[in-house]
Amino acid sequence: MHLAYPAVLSALLFCTGLYGVLARRNAILVLMSVELMLNAVNLNLVAFDVWLSRTARDTLHSGQALTLFTIAIAAAEIGIGLAIVLAVHRGRGTADIDKLRDAAEPHGPDEAALPQDEKAEATA
Repeated sequence: MHLAYPAVLSALLFCTGLYGVLARRNAILVLMSVELMLNAVNLNLVAFDVWLSRTARDTLHSGQALTLFTIAIAAAEIGIGLAIVLAVHRGRGTADIDKLRDAAEPHGPDEAALPQDEKAEATA
């Protein structure tokens, strides 16, 4: 098998994941898109490791070892990411990334500096 086939498939997977990260609003779908991107990288690592072992007689299989390391890191990342998304969803009631970003900071610098009773006077 040629090296071009897994490379093209990996590029398609990575582009699909990149589109998902940039276009999606739901945090869980963004995490799934990041996983697609990591799987594309893993496919490239294994494909180039097989290619190197055929051409240069590489016996270390460092691409496969790095792939196992990447899979372990991805599993930890998705576990922590889902825990954060669930905690935010329980606290705010939404997993929409745009709404979470808007609720993170006050609207203006003057509003953050005023104490609570002065804010009521300023709005009245």
